[in-house]
Amino acid sequence: MHVSFHGAAKMVTGSKHLLHLDDGRKILLDCGMFQGMGKQTIDLNSDWGFDPTSIDAVILSHAHIDHSGLLPKLYKDGFRGAIHCTPATAALASVLLEDSAEIQRDDARFYNKRRAKQGLPPVEPLYGVEDALSVTTQFVHHEYDTEFTVLDGVTCLFSDAGHIIGSASVHLSIQTKTGNTRVTFSGDIGRYRDDILRSPAPFSQADYIILESTYGNSLHDEVHGTVEQLYSWIEKTCIHKKGKLIIPAFSVGRTQALLLALNQLDLENRLHGIPVIVDSPLSKESTAILKQYPNYYNNRLQKLLLEDEDPFDFRGLRFTENSDESKALNDMKQPMIIISASGMADAGRIKHHIMNNIRNANNTILIVGYCEPNSLGGKLMRGEKEVKIFGDVYTVSAEVGVMRAMSAHGDYDDLMQWLGCQHIPSVKELFLVHGEEDVMLDFYMRLKRKGYSVTIPSLHAHYNLD
Repeated sequence: MHVSFHGAAKMVTGSKHLLHLDDGRKILLDCGMFQGMGKQTIDLNSDWGFDPTSIDAVILSHAHIDHSGLLPKLYKDGFRGAIHCTPATAALASVLLEDSAEIQRDDARFYNKRRAKQGLPPVEPLYGVEDALSVTTQFVHHEYDTEFTVLDGVTCLFSDAGHIIGSASVHLSIQTKTGNTRVTFSGDIGRYRDDILRSPAPFSQADYIILESTYGNSLHDEVHGTVEQLYSWIEKTCIHKKGKLIIPAFSVGRTQALLLALNQLDLENRLHGIPVIVDSPLSKESTAILKQYPNYYNNRLQKLLLEDEDPFDFRGLRFTENSDESKALNDMKQPMIIISASGMADAGRIKHHIMNNIRNANNTILIVGYCEPNSLGGKLMRGEKEVKIFGDVYTVSAEVGVMRAMSAHGDYDDLMQWLGCQHIPSVKELFLVHGEEDVMLDFYMRLKRKGYSVTIPSLHAHYNLD
């Protein structure tokens, strides 16, 4: 048996890890889209590194597009097997994948108008809405902590990863020529002090671990709470400068965390009537799905529900209903808070909001989650004075802020705590994925000092197990 890595290898997005069983069958762990990789993005998303028709089953850790976003393309290219995931992941992925197809379609139209004027050939989306709708019929749902059969000789159990609603760590037990091999894939590990969700769950001993490392060399800022940090940006931008606070936020996870924090500010009468607009139909759907799974909330939020039946709603909150309402926000001059997807600011309506507000020094663009270095959000985070949006160059006059404390990814303390249930000598190899290379190297050394045998795979590399 061996494993090969076809995404999130020395990079953060595109999670795809392929288990090759002794008898030739193949199980794909995640099928994520590469995002924010600049000119490489299209080529990376077009090259599987394997034959999609050879895959016997897919196991999906969670719904984020960098883990699920190429499932419709996998279907388009011939895959027809089962996709195993939790019920909440199935619900979220269904709306995220359809939205991804629609964004690709709309962005292609926008780009192609400009390309036609330049005499360039049109670009095509990776897949269409029909592919996104069709692949969701292959979802098979499983609850946490309930063992199920993936293929003959292969069982799986999901444990709560605490990252987003429905996110799971994947624990496989595989019958091999030499006996039983236990393989764990972390998915994305959440935080042990998350604002909304339960902490990541412990898991049984593994022989091999595939571990994400997004923040493998960072500690999240806990000195100032999320609510106070957010309020300081609202006060600075909307109250003092009378500007707009533009927040790129992933529709699943970060948007709901922002709404929870803003709800608290409203309860404390600190929003001062400033309108809050969530300009993302997907965020509206995702928030509704989140509300269907209150049993996944942490104890603090469970207690809040006894006093506030909807902690994600408050006075002054409005969700846009259509693209006309979205465009109308650009003509409004009063102070406001606009939350829109995507979180890396590399696709969707947020690009238009940044494009229309980036030249005004009274405005702020507030980054609240991880951004690939080559994404628009990543370029803004590192202080670039000019950025390209839809092919045109814009001077960055708006202030750019960062709130790392809002990340849904665990830092290195969280990752080490998640590993704390393991007997280190029994782990034969730990593979680091889903991280920037320099971050991985730092985390690699930390894990080596703990006694783990660690490998950082390259893209499309194969490694023998047992």
